[in-house]
Amino acid sequence: MTNLSTDEINKKIFDIQEKWSDAIVQIGKAFLNKEDYVNLTNKFLDNLYCFKQGKVLFKPTKASNLQFRKSKNEFISYFIGHNKISAEDKGFALEPWKRIFFENFDFIILDNVLLSMGNYFFFDYQDKQLKVEYTFGYKLDINNNFKIIHHHSSLPYKNQSS
Repeated sequence: MTNLSTDEINKKIFDIQEKWSDAIVQIGKAFLNKEDYVNLTNKFLDNLYCFKQGKVLFKPTKASNLQFRKSKNEFISYFIGHNKISAEDKGFALEPWKRIFFENFDFIILDNVLLSMGNYFFFDYQDKQLKVEYTFGYKLDINNNFKIIHHHSSLPYKNQSS
C-alpha cells in the first residue's frame, strides 16, 4: 500500500466511502419500496466489509446495549433490525437516508492497514442532518480493493457546561 501516492489513496478512500453511502441510501429506498432490502444488506456487507478474510470490528453510532459488534449477523441487526440480535436495533439504514457525505480529516497507513477518520453527515428526507464522527480501518483484498475491517461511529461530544 505504501507504493500508492497520496492522491491514489484518497481516491480509493473516496470510492469505498461513496459505495458505502450509496448502499445505505439504497437499502433504505428498497425498504420503503417493499423490495428485498435484506438481500441488498447482505451484498453490501459482503462487498464492503472483510468478513470473508478475517475479523471485522464495529462500534455502531446508535447502540448502547450491544455497543460493540463483530459478526455479520450483528451488523445486519444494527443496519436493518432484521434478526433482532439486540432489542434496541431499529435498522439504522431504514431511516431512510436521502444522502450521506463524508468529510475526511486524514488517514494513516500501518503496514497493510489504512485508517481514515473524520465526520460523515446523514440527511433524511426532511433534510434533517445527523453529524457523526467515524474511524474506518481498511485492508486491501486480493483484487486491490479496500475492505472495511474496523468501523467506529459515534455522535459528537456535547459539552454540558457551555
